[in-house]
Amino acid sequence: MNLNMKKRIADIQTKNEFSGTILVQENKEILAEVSHGYANRSEQLQNHARTRYGIASGCKLFTAIAICQLVEERKLSFDSKLKDCLDVNFPNFDKEINIHHLLTHTSGIPDYFDEETMDDFEELWVETPMYRVRALKDFLPLFQDKPMKFKAGERFHYNNAGYILLGLIVEQASRLSFAEYVQEHIFRKAGMADSGYFEFDALPPNTAQGYIDFKDGTWKTNIYSLPAKGGSDGGAFVTVHDMVKLWEAIMNHLLLNEAYTRQLLTSHARVDENHNFYGYGVWIKKNENGSVLKYHVMGYDPGVNFHSAFYPEQSVNVVICSNKSTGAFDMMIGIEDEMNRP
Repeated sequence: MNLNMKKRIADIQTKNEFSGTILVQENKEILAEVSHGYANRSEQLQNHARTRYGIASGCKLFTAIAICQLVEERKLSFDSKLKDCLDVNFPNFDKEINIHHLLTHTSGIPDYFDEETMDDFEELWVETPMYRVRALKDFLPLFQDKPMKFKAGERFHYNNAGYILLGLIVEQASRLSFAEYVQEHIFRKAGMADSGYFEFDALPPNTAQGYIDFKDGTWKTNIYSLPAKGGSDGGAFVTVHDMVKLWEAIMNHLLLNEAYTRQLLTSHARVDENHNFYGYGVWIKKNENGSVLKYHVMGYDPGVNFHSAFYPEQSVNVVICSNKSTGAFDMMIGIEDEMNRP
């Protein structure tokens, strides 16, 4: 284990009381594998390397891979119109919306949780009880009849509802539930034996509770803050080692052939002027010369904080899973700083 990396992680953990597990791996060599905090605070069960963590939006990558697999099998195309590949009525949606728009957050559809106008995810469940949201179709009433936000293809705007629609398209094209599809065609193929879409009221062993901390030192779990079961826009559970297996499976073309892997990892949408782009379900950070610094995914929910990246020039994987609402970003910055030391 890299002692400088381990010390840097310990210093950051001391400052922000990080709770979770961190894995830094270069090729097959583990540079750091560290766990802090409790998977269950009430029982004082500690987090460890095989703890399963919620990763929120980090699993949009699974959805994008699923779509690309179905395109590779010629069951869909990236140009397929939403109206032609999903038997659901959207009275106010642009008829030109296609799968590419949904994958790249450029569809312009209304979001059920619009991060430009909302900051409290728990607000959603006041009128729609979260315990009733267990299937993708349960999300539809939250956005199905709303007006477009902008014309399809006009610009990038991060959108959770678009990935709900992609999951429904996966279900219709494959005739499997979304969770079943991902389990069979992604987790099993990548060797991710400990990952899955679990219901909050039926969590398997070694699964971390998510914790929301308050300024007065009290806390609560996130069981009433999120849908009872995650879906195609977020909510799967993984271990840090399973996440490394996913990156390896992508880069070694175990999930998609070379052409569709390239399509997945292409910079399809510019996010900002700071060399940040979006592929299909994955963020892409470039160097000033245009080469790829990292492919990365992230997830933020109440009681969930996740960052993971693959750095192609260094062949390094970083996975940071936390069962608190904050901490993973600071840890990622510190690890990257340590990686770039001469």
